[in-house]
Amino acid sequence: MDTAAAVIVSMMAAATPLLYAALGELVTEKSGVLNLGVEGMMITGAVTAFATATITGSSAIGIVAGAAAAMALSLIFAVLTLSLVANQVATGLALTIFGIGLSALIGQGYVGTPLDALPKLDIPGISDIAFVGPVVFGHDFLIYFSFVMVGVVAWFLYKTRAGLVLRAVGESHDAAHAIGYPVIGIRYLAVAFGGAMAGVGGAYLSVAYTPMWIENMTAGRGWIALALVVFATWRPGRVLLGAYLFGGVTILQLHGQGFGLGIASQILSMLPYLATILVLVLISSDRALIRLNAPADIGKIFRPAS
Repeated sequence: MDTAAAVIVSMMAAATPLLYAALGELVTEKSGVLNLGVEGMMITGAVTAFATATITGSSAIGIVAGAAAAMALSLIFAVLTLSLVANQVATGLALTIFGIGLSALIGQGYVGTPLDALPKLDIPGISDIAFVGPVVFGHDFLIYFSFVMVGVVAWFLYKTRAGLVLRAVGESHDAAHAIGYPVIGIRYLAVAFGGAMAGVGGAYLSVAYTPMWIENMTAGRGWIALALVVFATWRPGRVLLGAYLFGGVTILQLHGQGFGLGIASQILSMLPYLATILVLVLISSDRALIRLNAPADIGKIFRPAS
């Protein structure tokens, strides 16, 4: 594999967990719920997927278990914020802290345990074509499935009645409730979907990207995914572009020394997070853009009339 192809393949792998988590959070926020617990759900999904895959010998079962565990964590958030009307920001932060601690507890017996990575697509005679082979046909199924999910989310939000209803709930939950839509139920489903997607993103890290368990292996990717949603102005297609942009920054961090950039490794390690801060500052400076694209009732408490 030549250098250019290797960099692109690495960038796609680095972008995939961000893409899953950001797509899930986008749907959650479109319903009017702000869940800052993405990091906690991702790390819980990662450790559950790894532990399950190690026990069962099946990475597929591990991925499903990781998605289910993160969904369960998201439903705790939903009960607290939607049913018990707790503050969404504080609850999301608590969810992240809880998820990080829980993952460390579950994963302490799996540190250093080897696991076979997900198999890559291999088409004889095609996968070996220079550049095109590894870039197009050299990935595991979760990378291909991430592209499918971008299309599915975009189709659901903008081409289906259910997506229209979900967006209506995010724009004005009082109006949606007044015409008979179950606001709380819709938001429960959106939060559960966001949790499952974050779990898949975390599972990808532990069973495909780095097939081993390392404590705190998400390393802030959940926060980057949150920033990606704002960067993409709540559009699935832009989430894809943003994920690959941040994936490229991550790969620059990893390959910078090999390219002879002469930059301290500590500075290169900071690049994804510096890029996140820069993007948020630039986006936040255009308040009209935020008001135009952000769900109007995001983060607002809904109390149905008794």
